[in-house]
Amino acid sequence: MATGVQIAGVLFGAFMLYYTFLNYKRKQFTTTEFTFWIIVWISFASIAIYPSALDLIAPKIGAYRNLDLITLAGLMFLSVSVFYTYTLTRKNQKQLETVVRELAIRKKK
Repeated sequence: MATGVQIAGVLFGAFMLYYTFLNYKRKQFTTTEFTFWIIVWISFASIAIYPSALDLIAPKIGAYRNLDLITLAGLMFLSVSVFYTYTLTRKNQKQLETVVRELAIRKKK
């Protein structure tokens, strides 16, 4: 019988699958991005349904419980996501500064 956490995990995974699909249809995601996120959300829902699947992996990397492994993986994923978002933001900021500077120089002339 499924617990409340498992049901919530599956519902969250299903909602995120749907939201990812909507963004893909709006052409906000490339096919590669869409595939990546689909794999992430299906994995999330699968782990919510079958948490015992992590019993083989957790001891090998030194995690005493499955929750320790999930927490560590989540923190690593969030750290990488935040860093990637930061680098994209900085790149866009520099490009915007360059465009604004060029427009200001043109307007001055």
